[in-house]
Amino acid sequence: MGNDVGVVGSGPSARALSAHLAERGRRVHLLTRDATHLAWLRGHDGCVRATGKIDGTFQLAGGGDDPAAFARACETIYLATVVTAYPDVVARLAPHLRAGQRIVCFSSKLGGSVEVAHLLALAGVRGVEVVETDALFACRIQDDGSVRVRGIKQWTLYAGPTRRATEAARAFFEREHPGLEAADHVIQRGLTDFGAVAHAPTVIANMNRIDRGESFLFYLEGWTERTIVIMQTVEAELNAIAHAFDTTLVPMAEVLDRYYGGGHEGTLLSAMHAVPNYRESLAPTTLDHRYVREDVSSTLVLASQLAALAGVATPTIDAVIQLASLLHGSDYRSEGRSLARLGWSGLSAREILERVRG
Repeated sequence: MGNDVGVVGSGPSARALSAHLAERGRRVHLLTRDATHLAWLRGHDGCVRATGKIDGTFQLAGGGDDPAAFARACETIYLATVVTAYPDVVARLAPHLRAGQRIVCFSSKLGGSVEVAHLLALAGVRGVEVVETDALFACRIQDDGSVRVRGIKQWTLYAGPTRRATEAARAFFEREHPGLEAADHVIQRGLTDFGAVAHAPTVIANMNRIDRGESFLFYLEGWTERTIVIMQTVEAELNAIAHAFDTTLVPMAEVLDRYYGGGHEGTLLSAMHAVPNYRESLAPTTLDHRYVREDVSSTLVLASQLAALAGVATPTIDAVIQLASLLHGSDYRSEGRSLARLGWSGLSAREILERVRG
């Protein structure tokens, strides 16, 4: 891996990732679709400031909105922007990419690397490796523009669109992100996502409180022993989809323990309460939040389509999609990441499984 790496994005995940990479001695270049979003970087003399699990002030190699200069400088490019922006980001980068580069979808949701690889192929780009993993940092931007990193995941899965792509990325992940584990295939990786289980159901279960602007702890106070059944049922349906595609999922209570440690053994509710950084996570102040937009449009919609192909019933996931669409005045089924957007339109469940295992 070259010493110059790129990070697309300017939000909390992009800032935390930039600090992490710079701390490891990388020359980090930031790219944003709107240069005004990097005013904080110019205000900090080209540095990203981090506190918490990452602590320090880190000089970056540069930042701006020029995709040509950005792509020319970087061998590895992390997409740390919102996943709904992937099509626009790929369209901007594609004319400037070259064979031998690597794109890492950072918090890709379900099938993010497949979507990016398909978009690159449609744009005539060849020889660029695409892989994905989950975002590794629980973080928030502070009033002064710094990023507070409250937690760093010690474990999660990574994958490429195919098994060959996953294996090709193994040395990269072992070197750059030790502790991450290769998934059976990209569907297993995308379904192993606590956010997909928790975010939209928690917002929906607390929609009146959020809509009234009440302040409460999202994970600590958002659930009770009775209402947690919604989240548990979403998890059960995702497990059924995983089984239909010949894989299994780690129970979400164990996923949280693997993410952040602590040796917790218990229910999903008690596991959520045991995560240190979840104890101070405030709920969103609006229903129009990425917790709904991203997880519904970029995981649950595609999960529902895969389930239908495999003959798996997902009534709770379907209800979450419908309620989210009503709350946002959107049609997430038509707007979200779909089989067609991955290049999987017309394939059977077996053909999709053969493709991701290829």
